[in-house]
Parts: sequence; C-alpha cells; structure tokens
Amino acid sequence: MAHQRVHTGEWLFPCSDCEKGFTCSSKLKVHQRVHTGEKPFTCSDCEKGFTCSSKLKVHQRVHTGEKPFTCSDCGKGFTQSSHLQAHRSVHTGERPFTCSLCGKGFTRSSQRQRHQRVHTGERPFTCYECGKLFTQSSNLM
Repeated sequence: MAHQRVHTGEWLFPCSDCEKGFTCSSKLKVHQRVHTGEKPFTCSDCEKGFTCSSKLKVHQRVHTGEKPFTCSDCGKGFTQSSHLQAHRSVHTGERPFTCSLCGKGFTRSSQRQRHQRVHTGERPFTCYECGKLFTQSSNLM
C-alpha cells in the first residue's frame, strides 16, 4: 500500500518544517533529523554521526576497506552500488543525465546539477570570511 502512494502522489505524512511528504511515518521521522540535526547512529571508529543506520553502514566501509560492488568488466570495486552504476559509463559510454539547456551529458546527476550553474549563475557556496560566492564547495578551499 505505501509503495502505491509513490505513484498516486498521496502523502499521508507531511513534514511540518518543509514541503516534503512521505508515505510512511518512519521515513518522515528519519527525514526530520535533517531539521533537528539529530544523528543517533555514531561510527565507533571516528565518532562521525549519521541520521540513519544504513548511512552508517556504508560509511564504515571507509574504515574496513570493504568494496562489495565489483565491475564485471574491469574488476574495480566500489563501496556503493550507485558508484558502480556511474562507473559503468566508462565501459558503455552512456551519459544518462543531460542538461536541458545545452544537451551536454553526464554520468551522474550531481555532475549535471553542478554544470547547470553555468547557465543559471547560481553560486550557493559562500565564504564566511569575505562573503564571496562560488558554484562549488571545493572552490572555497
């Protein structure tokens, strides 16, 4: 039943802090941690906190070196299945994320999002020292 709500757009559990809605109360509870800053799942190796246990599990692979997702073409390992999927484009040449303004293709949606700032002029990252704005957080360094 909850899955069908994804298709109908029925959100029984709306967030009171933003406009997001959820099909089940447990997903709303996890989401609300974005607003509260609560991170109840802590890494025993480095004390970094996470909003849900699944994110902690993925993070712990940094410490263990585990790479359970392996490319069948080249044998390269990845900590997350999404990273393997993006890597596959190296072999297939596929670039499924296309800029709607210029048609340039990207292997990851985050790359497309960053690229689109070229067209929009958006500069979401601010230097707290001088107030200068940047398109990428890495440019603050």
